[in-house]
Amino acid sequence: MKQILLVDDHAMVRKGLKETLDEELGEIAFGEADNAQKALALAAEQAWDLVILDINMEGRSGLDLLTDLLATQPKLPVLILSMYPVAEFAVRALKQGAAGYLNKQSAPEELVNAVQTLLGGRRYISAELADRLAQDLLRDSTKPPHEQLSAREYQVMLMIASGKIQKEIAAELCLSTKTVSTYHTRILQKLGLKNDIEISRYALQHKLVT
Repeated sequence: MKQILLVDDHAMVRKGLKETLDEELGEIAFGEADNAQKALALAAEQAWDLVILDINMEGRSGLDLLTDLLATQPKLPVLILSMYPVAEFAVRALKQGAAGYLNKQSAPEELVNAVQTLLGGRRYISAELADRLAQDLLRDSTKPPHEQLSAREYQVMLMIASGKIQKEIAAELCLSTKTVSTYHTRILQKLGLKNDIEISRYALQHKLVT
């Protein structure tokens, strides 16, 4: 029996995933975690055939957790299932070692296909993601400034670009406003920008947000 660990801070999301996969695949045992600490504990307790992981969670982000999981279990397949579009995080997730990436708005059939692919020992690359990777290969080899950002800095940058203020970002990510302010300062420094208006303009120019 295959064992899948679901890591998402929303109980309803985990419930929906279990129902979809159980109905289509059957013979699967599920584990659940709503934060990084619990996920790491469960990963250390037993072997998993697959981890389905959200990016935007309370406390540490899913991309931070991805790094920790693969540090101890480099062959563990991890499917990132996020509300963020492919253009925003997919390539970054793959570079960090994820075995696949899906947007939460994807059809259930695509989720099932992705899980079957990963359980079969292969990576899952959707048509949208394949197109994105091809575009990246055709671009100039010089990396854009936002590639220097950490996963959390990148996440905060996107939230700023979408018009959210630091207090809102802190509440959504369960961070202190001081921590968000620190990320904000680093983002401005690494991108060579002066203010939030320039961050928004930068994100639009590089098609990081729509």
